[in-house]
Amino acid sequence: MHHKPPILETLALATDFIRPTNLRLFSGNCLGLYGQSGSGKTLLLRAIADLDVNTGEVLLENIPRSRFTGSQWRRKVGLLPAESQWWGDSVGEHARHWPAELLSALGFPGDALSWQTGRLSSGEKQRLALVRMLVNQPRVLLLDEPTANLDNASTKVMEKIIHDYLQQNQAGAIWVSHDPAQLARVAADRAVMVQGRFAMEDRETWS
Repeated sequence: MHHKPPILETLALATDFIRPTNLRLFSGNCLGLYGQSGSGKTLLLRAIADLDVNTGEVLLENIPRSRFTGSQWRRKVGLLPAESQWWGDSVGEHARHWPAELLSALGFPGDALSWQTGRLSSGEKQRLALVRMLVNQPRVLLLDEPTANLDNASTKVMEKIIHDYLQQNQAGAIWVSHDPAQLARVAADRAVMVQGRFAMEDRETWS
C-alpha cells in the first residue's frame, strides 16, 4: 500500500483520442503499460509530457503542470520516444554534460561524443537518448518501448540503469512495452490501454 503522495498524478487527462485518465505514479516505482498497436499508449505519454493538445491536469509532486514552463516540465518529466530526435551534427552537441560512467556502462567508448549523429544506428541512438534524458535528472521517466531496437545484452543493461536511477533518485517511470516478460521484470504495477482507455490491472491477473 502507498501512504506517501504520488510523484505524478493525472486528473481527467484527455485528448481527442485518450479518454479522461486518472493515474497515480509513486516514487521509486515503475508502472508498466501495454496494449495493442494504436491503443493510445504513446499518445498518453505525449499528453503527460504536454507535447500534444490535452485537457485535465497533471501534478508533479503536487505542483500543477501549469506552474512550469514547457522546457522546465520536459526536463522534470522526461520522454524517451521510440524514435529519438537528433538535431546537431555530433552527439556531444545534444547535452551540456555526458557522464562517462553511464556512456561506458552502455558500451560507448570515450570518443563517442565526437561521433556524427547521421552514422548512429537506431540502437545507438536509443542508448544515447537515455543518457541525454538522465542528465536532466528527471523526476519522472516516460519510456516508450525504450529497448525495442536493442539486443538482449543491451536491453538488460538499459533495464538495470533505469532501475538504479529510479531507486537512487526516488523517481518514477511509466514504461510502455509489448513484451510481457519485460514488464514482469521492470514494473511493480501494470496497466493496459484499450482504444484510448487507461485501466490499472490487479496484480492477481498477471500471467
